[in-house]
Amino acid sequence: MSQPILAVANLRTHFFARAGVIKAVDGVSFTLRAGEVLGLVGESGSGKSVTACSILSLIDEPGRIVAGSIQLDGEELVGCAEARMRSLRGCKIAMIFQDPMMTLNPVLRIDTQMIEAITAHEKVSRRAARERAQRALEAVGIASAPERLRAYPHQFSGGMRQRVAIAIALLHRPQVLIADEPTTALDVTIQSQILAEVQGLCAESGTALVWITHDLAVVAGLADRIAVMYAGRIVEQGPVDAVFARPLHPYTRGLIGSLPVPGQRDAPLTQIPGAPPSPARLPPGCAFAPRCGRADAACAAAPDMIDHEPGHAVRCWHPDLQSKAMA
Repeated sequence: MSQPILAVANLRTHFFARAGVIKAVDGVSFTLRAGEVLGLVGESGSGKSVTACSILSLIDEPGRIVAGSIQLDGEELVGCAEARMRSLRGCKIAMIFQDPMMTLNPVLRIDTQMIEAITAHEKVSRRAARERAQRALEAVGIASAPERLRAYPHQFSGGMRQRVAIAIALLHRPQVLIADEPTTALDVTIQSQILAEVQGLCAESGTALVWITHDLAVVAGLADRIAVMYAGRIVEQGPVDAVFARPLHPYTRGLIGSLPVPGQRDAPLTQIPGAPPSPARLPPGCAFAPRCGRADAACAAAPDMIDHEPGHAVRCWHPDLQSKAMA
């Protein structure tokens, strides 16, 4: 197998507040190969976005990476100089945010922003950069690209702004693209179009993709592998088909079981009891134990990630090894 283009090992990002230390990310590890799509899923507050921002060194005080390693094509990013990170962001590694206005400047025309994004990393003429920006807009399905380049962000719909943000992220064909719930605020039709376009563009360029979401249905149709996060840790990781067919962690099983079943409109949805713990007051041992029907005295100690099937690992003292595959 090819070497990972992105390798995250034992990443710990903590925030130091008056209330105490908030362990937003507490020992996250995963790898990503060229052209691979990893779905990073979990409830709000599980640490998905902080993981993404840590990879791009976008964590500000009172937060900081306190331990771990992040390697991009063999280069260590933890402790990397800010000047070097600026040269990598947008070129070798890029991010699409949930709100496209975090990417777009509302007072600058689209062509100005895209041309600056190109010339910040490459010495090309403005004419060549403009032609490249036009092709990028066309690649994400924006019609009348020459006219659209002269528009301002407020003249676009939410879906079109997100397409522009995606086009900017893919301008330099980055090795790694991180998408932080970029379609959450869009209607289903636009969401499916953008998913298909991002998937096609990444397959064409060989870009590895981390798709962060709480929508398991999206991950099922998009990702090659899935990593399930809970309380700052990955609790299950494996091929998407294997995880959906036979989830090993009780939390993963609860997430999948809570999805509506087609054809059963009146059937009640299964709920996971309780609520996620505060990252400032995590319980000792397994953080899911207070909500888990399988918990016992062993769960007072934190479990390690253990492979139970090829490439399918789970962080649990009592994985659901005997259950039948879920529908």
